Amino acid sequence: MREFDVAVVGAGAAGLSLTRRLDRMKPQADGGVGAVALIEAPPGPLRAPVRTWCFWEAGGGPWDDVLAARWSLLEVVGPGGDATAAPISPLSYKMLRSTDFEAHVRAGMSGRVEEIGAAVEEIEDGPDRAVVRGRDASGGPVEVAARWVFDSRPVPVPPSARTTLLQHFRGWFVRTAADAFDPGRAVLMDLRPPQPRNGVAFGYVLPLSPREALVEYTEFTRGVLDGAGYDAALRDYTGRVLELGAFEVTGVEQGAIPMTDGAFRTRPGRRVFRIGAAGGATRPSTGYTFSGIQRQAAAVAGALARGRTPVPPVPHLRRHLAMDAVLLRALDTGRIDGAAFFAGLFRRNGIPGVLAFLDGGSRLPGELAMGFTTPVAPMALTTAECAWRALLRR
Repeated sequence: MREFDVAVVGAGAAGLSLTRRLDRMKPQADGGVGAVALIEAPPGPLRAPVRTWCFWEAGGGPWDDVLAARWSLLEVVGPGGDATAAPISPLSYKMLRSTDFEAHVRAGMSGRVEEIGAAVEEIEDGPDRAVVRGRDASGGPVEVAARWVFDSRPVPVPPSARTTLLQHFRGWFVRTAADAFDPGRAVLMDLRPPQPRNGVAFGYVLPLSPREALVEYTEFTRGVLDGAGYDAALRDYTGRVLELGAFEVTGVEQGAIPMTDGAFRTRPGRRVFRIGAAGGATRPSTGYTFSGIQRQAAAVAGALARGRTPVPPVPHLRRHLAMDAVLLRALDTGRIDGAAFFAGLFRRNGIPGVLAFLDGGSRLPGELAMGFTTPVAPMALTTAECAWRALLRR
């Protein structure tokens, strides 16, 4: 059995982000971190597919050298075609491909990190260390012991919740026959597609050049579509709505991200912790996760540097989670028209103001003012319902 100071299970955004921070800390002899094991499933169905992550931040960042693209002008298009566009400086909206991210992190790893290929089957907690057990590509047993284990795999059972929706989507990387996109402007939400009864549907356009873009169809609803449903929605969006003309699809990505008001437990054991989406890093009202992962990884590394128990925090303020719970419930019950709600939110508060709220950078007075720009009666009713349900659960 090999022994390490820290074991990180999973080499997605959360696992690699934390591993990178641990690798850059002082060695254990100087009060830092010792050897690190990065345990990833062998190539096959247990590995996450190639994907695109988007986030926004002010100025430069640690991933700027490997970004696929960035934009300083964002647009939201309402269901009637009315557009709200605005520069978001000093913020930039950034797009990062998982393959580029992984290559960048792995290229910078030192000898402190050992990568181990194993499909993890069990993590046994203990008073002084935890043991990770799995099997390698040939089926042979693998055992790794560590003082701290950080597990980024999806939780086997979702947390109990009042409301759970999915942000589910399919995206086409398209190449058009003629210029069709403005590379300086990304469309954050285009609410012109047909709307579901409860929830919201929208298009999402990230131009890479005048003739290339990632075009996605996304819904916030309870259930996913089948492949034919996503393709039909994308054909409608690229044809009837965007009028792209002739194009070829050069790549496809698809996913489903839980949007839930359930409480995530980031410490399931004395020596075992959950990180990433499994540790509540996803913002419930949007499905964005990458920025929350970075804050969570920084907090874990900081706790280890100070010699404290490195419990990963849920990287969202409690009041924001409460507000998100109200929005999810209002969408799920059909009390609000999702397309009208989001179009009005961005139009009345400005895109930079909404982005600040969605990334946790807003203040309470501004949030309360923002609340009065939404449909007050149905949101107030839903707030009261959520508060009452919370009391009943105590």
